[in-house]
Amino acid sequence: MEQRYLGRSGLRVSRTALGTMTWGRDTDADEAATQLMAFADAGGTLVDTADVYSEGEAERLLGTLLDEVVPRDELVLATKAVARRTEGPFGGGASRGALLSALDGSLRRIGVDHIDLWQLHAWDAGVPIEESLSALDHAISSGKVRYAGISNYSGWQLATAALTPTTFPLISTQVEYSLLERGIEREVAPAARHHGLGLLPWAPLGRGVLTGKYRNGTPPDSRGASAHFAGYVEQHRNERAARIVQAVSTAAEGLGTSALCVALAWVRDRPGVISPVVGARDTNQLIASLEAEELTLPPAIRAALDDVSAIELGYPERPMP
Repeated sequence: MEQRYLGRSGLRVSRTALGTMTWGRDTDADEAATQLMAFADAGGTLVDTADVYSEGEAERLLGTLLDEVVPRDELVLATKAVARRTEGPFGGGASRGALLSALDGSLRRIGVDHIDLWQLHAWDAGVPIEESLSALDHAISSGKVRYAGISNYSGWQLATAALTPTTFPLISTQVEYSLLERGIEREVAPAARHHGLGLLPWAPLGRGVLTGKYRNGTPPDSRGASAHFAGYVEQHRNERAARIVQAVSTAAEGLGTSALCVALAWVRDRPGVISPVVGARDTNQLIASLEAEELTLPPAIRAALDDVSAIELGYPERPMP
């Protein structure tokens, strides 16, 4: 698998990342082990998790697989903090105390002495950004973290964080991005490029909708049928999405590949994108995603998909005539 530099840093990561949001809940230990092995065998290196995924079980499960399944030093481990874990004073948020407490918890659950990429999971309006970033600096200086990034920041929030004086600059931002969700192209993506942050798209398959599995209803074994993910999927089931899914399916038929591969290849090769984060319920889904490594979309098909999924840019994103 191709490796790419993440932002303006020397950190190289695989151009597809393995997400673990379902680990410890919908994905059990045996399935997670099989996924991690298949991912590593394909040349994948970047594994993304968070302290709140499955209430910490995703990190714990990942930790049990390191060295037993894949050597720790062959992976780039990424996790996140900020989301509320407990009701205590340090149980969530982006204060210095809460962040450093969360980091210690992640290190303990995963069973490692450092995290390769530590990300602020969301903007915290109640905490000065200088305080939050000072925690990232301290974590890197202490050796517990190698690089730092952000997640789910708007354009102005990203720019504010990037321009705040720090010892170690941010190198990435993780955001939702797919043919169904192109909102980051208004301000987030341009801001990221300007400030040297690489894009790590989450939900690159439109929360599963772009695979075409929901065209004729909701499969009983899909996320859309589960109590905790139904609303997550439903957000992208509308008339606009149906038109885009049809275009993706048509492109896949013409190329002799899957709709999944077409959708993933489209977002993977967008400007500024480094590594889409792919979450799979089972190994078969993951292998289907890894097959996109062999696909490069022809310019004509890429242009057609750009057109059918285009979003309207208004002032001031759209240049004045």
